[in-house]
Amino acid sequence: MKSLWHHLELLRPLNLVTSAFAMIVCASIMDGICDTKTLLLTILVVVCYNAAANAYNDIVDYKIDMINRPRRPLVTGAVKIKTANILSTILFIAGSLFALILHPWAAFIAIGLALPTLIIYSKILKGTPLIGNAAVAAMLSLSFIFAGAAFGKIETMIIPACLAFGLTFVRELVKDMADIEGDSIAGLNTFPVKVGLNKSAKIVNVGALIIGIGALIPFFYNYYGFPYLLVLVLGVEIPLAMIVFSFLKRPAIKQAKRFSEVLKFSTIAGLMAFFMDNYVR
Repeated sequence: MKSLWHHLELLRPLNLVTSAFAMIVCASIMDGICDTKTLLLTILVVVCYNAAANAYNDIVDYKIDMINRPRRPLVTGAVKIKTANILSTILFIAGSLFALILHPWAAFIAIGLALPTLIIYSKILKGTPLIGNAAVAAMLSLSFIFAGAAFGKIETMIIPACLAFGLTFVRELVKDMADIEGDSIAGLNTFPVKVGLNKSAKIVNVGALIIGIGALIPFFYNYYGFPYLLVLVLGVEIPLAMIVFSFLKRPAIKQAKRFSEVLKFSTIAGLMAFFMDNYVR
């Protein structure tokens, strides 16, 4: 039983539940919740790809995690690297097969765009300053476009995808600030390793301001209503403001670790803002 848990931990079950929930919310926004076949397939594709990428990423990051995340299953030896490789391969294949059942555009986004990006990121782009952060943000935003294609309403998911991209880009940069010590020892050339915490904090603050202002624009153009604004302010705008004010004083690794978790919540809150607006209206 303990061994089973360690294998599940490798796949990061909380992230998988969050990604499945995101697909349910996307379906609700597009009034496709009753299309159970499409909904189930989108969930299976996103969960399989997410789980496979998590396992593969831990394989690639084995040495780095010995410093930054010493409790990860591969580092502790609870899961063997060979087993992680097999799991990752099976899940990537399963996700691709499920994608082929969906609309051709959805299949192309999943297999032609998301899959290679997931692999290239872990193998090549992870330590590339800013480009690696943008790749992760692009992968998350692609999941919203993928859902839109699956339900035949890509245009509905463009704004949520843009918000997800912005929040994820900032969060990934904040995570790199939190991991600066381990990444430096491992030889990863992340942006904080290259320029330091202070300059990285300035980029985070600029990004936070752009996202904060940009996310309000759809409300002022009456594209979304007050339910959207309320959830957005509470779950996105306030956390972003906290980060800006905190980093303006003195950015530190401890702050970055805390705010990386806050921004994970903000991504979910941003999605809920679209859901609440659609539900109340």
